[in-house]
Amino acid sequence: MSDDIPLINIDNLTSNELKQERPALSATLRKYYTYCRRRAFATFVASKRDACEDKAGRPLVWSCCGQTYTEPSFIHKHVAAAHESELKQRTKTTFNHLLSQMESEEAQFKTQTVVKEPVDVTLWVPDTSHITDEQLQKGPGQVLLYYHYSQVTEPHIICAWQKALCEKLHLTGKVRVATEGINGMVGGTKVATDLYITAVRSHPIFKALEHEDFKTSDGGAECFSDLRVGVHKEIVPMGIDPKVVSYTQAGVHLEPEAFHREVEDLLSKDNSSSDTILLDCRNFYESKIGHFSRCLAPNIRKFSYFPDYVDKNLELFRDKRVLMYCTGGIRCERGSAYLRSKDVCKDVLQLKGGIHKYLERFPEGFYRGKLFVFDERYAISSNSDIISECRYCPSPWDQYQLCSSPSCCQLVLSCPTCRQTGHTSCCPTCQAKQSSATPFHREECECTDERPRIPQDSI
Repeated sequence: MSDDIPLINIDNLTSNELKQERPALSATLRKYYTYCRRRAFATFVASKRDACEDKAGRPLVWSCCGQTYTEPSFIHKHVAAAHESELKQRTKTTFNHLLSQMESEEAQFKTQTVVKEPVDVTLWVPDTSHITDEQLQKGPGQVLLYYHYSQVTEPHIICAWQKALCEKLHLTGKVRVATEGINGMVGGTKVATDLYITAVRSHPIFKALEHEDFKTSDGGAECFSDLRVGVHKEIVPMGIDPKVVSYTQAGVHLEPEAFHREVEDLLSKDNSSSDTILLDCRNFYESKIGHFSRCLAPNIRKFSYFPDYVDKNLELFRDKRVLMYCTGGIRCERGSAYLRSKDVCKDVLQLKGGIHKYLERFPEGFYRGKLFVFDERYAISSNSDIISECRYCPSPWDQYQLCSSPSCCQLVLSCPTCRQTGHTSCCPTCQAKQSSATPFHREECECTDERPRIPQDSI
């Protein structure tokens, strides 16, 4: 059989370059064609092999056209001479299949790597032409706190929209976006925040949000140093993949009125006769300045420690009804789901809307003290109770400030009298650092050393 490729009829090939009777093949295609011709030849010869084999597993004979061949070279010569047209057809079929496969893979690659057209996020940004910049930047202000769990397939687009929306409305704050939803806390004028609520609720992904899902408090853009909008794996950092522990497995949501009745019933009994635990799933510095009466408040610094706290204290929750609460409800969604996944509790219930919504209905209820917030206000209040005291003296005090040591990010409760005497750090160790030229790690202070990372509690 001739090795001259143009002699082969390939007029039916799919490639436009190969639709001529005697095409000029590229070097790459010539290699592919040669491979297909050898493959077709080898396959044809193999089909003529008899089933009889020797002890080494080698075929003894090939049978073709009524003749028997005992040497490979003989059968090869016969096939090349007597079956040229059939070999050409087999070669063409194999080559066509290879080209089709290559074209399909190339098309798939282009589909996967094509650059998507940029999405016009301004479609979900309200028209403010009828409002002056002064109205957006000056006047009574407020801070919004909200979250919404929902499937977000393109979080980066939502992130770009949120950034454009907040910038246009002159809002500051923090917005976390993930494939599991959105979590936001923004501040600005009342005019701007009202427009923001309308814009978020008009987006098709967040249309299930109700107006009351946005918790409000007095404040404004000055409550945040800047605007931070980003895509994260979780909208609240618990440190566990949302696919492993999902908000869909959260506990039963109780309206503030129902939660109030549950706490009232709990307080009417002594500890020994109650099968209910009132669990504060916030951080220690939050519950320190405000909490529900007779709650269990874990001495943890981060919410990402909460799963380890549950694991270490499983027996505490065994066969108990657990009433959970947090600032706005978002930590309870995943926290209750994690606790339920351990299958030790009788029931797990959570305060819908968090302390924020409870205080709107019961400002003088069972929650006493301040409500810690994650902005430069540090706390908001609905009652006059002060349940914490100064770090350096017994004076009642609940107004946090940052530790004055440059290497520390802890919060400190230091009353005006103690601050005037120089007690502005979170502990004596940090106080000593301020006069030292040696650089320190921010966690190297008594506050961290004296508190176990994951405490073990009892009730």
